[in-house]
Amino acid sequence: MTKTALFAAAGILALISGPALADDAAPPTGARQVSEVVVTGAPYVVSMDSTTTAVNVIMRDDLDTAASGGLGDVLSGLPGVRSTFFGPGASRPVIRGLSGPRVLVLTNGVGMIDASALSPDHQVATDPQEAERIEVLRGPSALAYGGSAIGGVVNIIDDRISEKVVDGFHGRLIAATTSVDDGSTASAAFKLGVGNWVFSADGLRRESSDYKIPVPAESRRQLAADGEAFPGPINSTVENTAVDLYAYGGGVSYVGDRGFLGFAVKRTETTYGVPGHAHEEEEGEEHEEHEEEAGVLIDLKQTRYDLRGGLNLDLGVFNQLKVSAGYADYEHAEIEDGAVGTLFLSDGWEARAELVQVERDGWQGAVGVQGLSRTIEAIGDEAFIPSTEIKEVGAFTLQRLDREGWGVEGGLRLDRRELKSALGSRDFTNVSASAGAFLRPATGWFLGLSGSRTSRAPTEVELFANGPHAATRGFEQGDLDLDSEISYSLDATLHYGGGPWDMDLHVFGVRYDGFIDLRPTGFDDADSGLAIFDYVQTDAEFYGAEVEIAHRLWEDGERSFTLEGAADYVRGDTDLGAPARIPPWSVTGRAVFEGGWWTGKLELRQVGDQDRVAEAEIPTDGYRMLNASLIMRPFDDKGLKIFADVRNLNDAEAREHASFLKDLAPLPGRSFRIGAGYTF
Repeated sequence: MTKTALFAAAGILALISGPALADDAAPPTGARQVSEVVVTGAPYVVSMDSTTTAVNVIMRDDLDTAASGGLGDVLSGLPGVRSTFFGPGASRPVIRGLSGPRVLVLTNGVGMIDASALSPDHQVATDPQEAERIEVLRGPSALAYGGSAIGGVVNIIDDRISEKVVDGFHGRLIAATTSVDDGSTASAAFKLGVGNWVFSADGLRRESSDYKIPVPAESRRQLAADGEAFPGPINSTVENTAVDLYAYGGGVSYVGDRGFLGFAVKRTETTYGVPGHAHEEEEGEEHEEHEEEAGVLIDLKQTRYDLRGGLNLDLGVFNQLKVSAGYADYEHAEIEDGAVGTLFLSDGWEARAELVQVERDGWQGAVGVQGLSRTIEAIGDEAFIPSTEIKEVGAFTLQRLDREGWGVEGGLRLDRRELKSALGSRDFTNVSASAGAFLRPATGWFLGLSGSRTSRAPTEVELFANGPHAATRGFEQGDLDLDSEISYSLDATLHYGGGPWDMDLHVFGVRYDGFIDLRPTGFDDADSGLAIFDYVQTDAEFYGAEVEIAHRLWEDGERSFTLEGAADYVRGDTDLGAPARIPPWSVTGRAVFEGGWWTGKLELRQVGDQDRVAEAEIPTDGYRMLNASLIMRPFDDKGLKIFADVRNLNDAEAREHASFLKDLAPLPGRSFRIGAGYTF
């Protein structure tokens, strides 16, 4: 932990003792009554209907009935969001065509400190079922979190550290089973309040076998490229896709009349198969024998400690101090034929402290500092990066003036990042800034326009990679001379909510100077036989749009019928041609019937073809998928719910173009699921 975080925590602990805060404690003087508040992006209060950037919030009630899977799979289908899908064991979100280091995944506003950004076959070390809510910010959010948020932020917010007093004992239980993979998921979370103290405990268990598909695992296009015939639709499975996951943790917090301070610990252990991950080192008959060997398993373990606190204070223009810090010890072993082939190790800390300003006549703001120190190391057959030490420190300010009918906002951030390895050392100083304005021309309407200039330092992989990387099916070579990646973005926003209508529209454009891209060289590595890919810099442009619309056709008390629609589109161009794995357009329609004690949904999703591809990339056919769900609360105790759903009801062949495995592992076929949950 940083000295800043420790001193701040000590100060909070000394000051918060006293009578406990009541649940209905009055808000700070001048606080505005707002709708759903967005936690991610700024330390002060901004409501969902007043954001100038695109935001989605997935609440606990929706997570209860969300499909079991990795983070990217659970979020995939939100406008502008897809998955890197590397089997059920590993997935990260793809936001507006960007993934990896350009999409920052946080837990409670602090970095994951895992290895998931290094490679698409590496799992995020937090399961979505651990969250109380997940916030997804599409577009640049680098001012609050640094240059790695150049494409977007996903913040997984749990409730292990309570920020308010809890009366008595509360909890939730969830269990479900799925047919497509003989899977089962069970989770539980409990909270106990004893005076000013709040104790929490939670656990999660997820287990599944190889999942079923309605077609051969290899796509028609892949077989054609290999000179093989497509055998036709046949029921099959994607081998080596089983998952076995445990996660458990707990926390304690003290809540006083001036704030709170808490500590939490969590352990994650998971073993999952990685389809299509066999190393390709041999030719001819020997190569075929090698391919028939058992696939790679990843055995992941992480222990994480978190400290978080808040202090209400009277310090000139500031009325609140927020601190958060996390330390994690992470490792995962890639196991081949029962032996560890490659071992990835990561440990370190990240911390941030924010001073929030008193709201005065609509003016809100905050200043903050953030620091991190971590070491990442790869040992063994696939050690394509050397041991690297990473340190970063940043300072930022965010300001917003909201005069009800109009407003402006802006921010500035300065970062210093250092990377050291045996291959060399680099340091970067990055400056990012943003400005925006918004109008409320009539009741229910919000129009916003924001622009930003964001700077991202190259990652350890982009700088130092030098070795075979089976997950990307290439020999990757970094470039020590890479400069920071600079983006200039413009985002236009329209919110409308009134009567039976709700609408959210975003149109964006981004220009990159020094876009870092992984490109084939046209040569093969002599030892591994893999095609060589180099990290290079070029200029690039991305643009697109996302829209969500809902119209309530009928309402009678607790009963209603609503039609919902969503669509997204993104296009990327670079001076070297189209970038790889840019998702095609999608359109989703949904009918929702609220029957009082039950809710039924029917969804049709159409994803387009993607034939605008990068060099050496295969086009992907589109698909149409039908989903349906039913949630019932049949008893007087509304804490009990029973849910059932069917996904991919039409058993479509669906391949995610954003996935490296799209031609080797389609999405699961038809799957029935039933489950129950109880909250008390």
